[in-house]
Amino acid sequence: MSVLKILKIPDPILKKISSPVGEITPDIQKLASDLVETIRFHKNCVGIAAPQTGKSIRLIVIDVSVYPKPHPNHGLIILINPVITKKEGKRMGREGCLSVPDFTANVTRAEKVAVEGLNEKGKPVKIDASGFESVVLQHEIDHLDGLVFLDRVTSLKTDVFRRKNYVDKNIKKQ
Repeated sequence: MSVLKILKIPDPILKKISSPVGEITPDIQKLASDLVETIRFHKNCVGIAAPQTGKSIRLIVIDVSVYPKPHPNHGLIILINPVITKKEGKRMGREGCLSVPDFTANVTRAEKVAVEGLNEKGKPVKIDASGFESVVLQHEIDHLDGLVFLDRVTSLKTDVFRRKNYVDKNIKKQ
């Protein structure tokens, strides 16, 4: 397994709609493992999408169980070709992203979602998520559609905030 390099805005891959995964090959399974390794490497990281690492395919990994504040969750989730099939309610919350390291923003998302996709073995997966896990699923699926959280803010003037002293302690200065 490897820790993958994270692309940052304005890299054009982050604005591209990702291609569906056809066959689940050993390369796709390795990428899934590398994405898991990558979120484990970055402190407080709870999700990543393949496009953030330069792979424009529909694959995400999330795990909100590692976040310091406890939330109801399904643990580690690897989803290939995820689709949101149902949304309920609304909630606003602060979001950040490894691909947008200098900013956070208030973003309105659905409170609950139903998501379907495949796991890394090609087996169908259905997840009903709420709260923080729901937000993370929506955030990562947005990456597959060429969207970053800044595309979801109502007002760039009032809802976007510069991070104070943002330093990913896992990244060595070059």
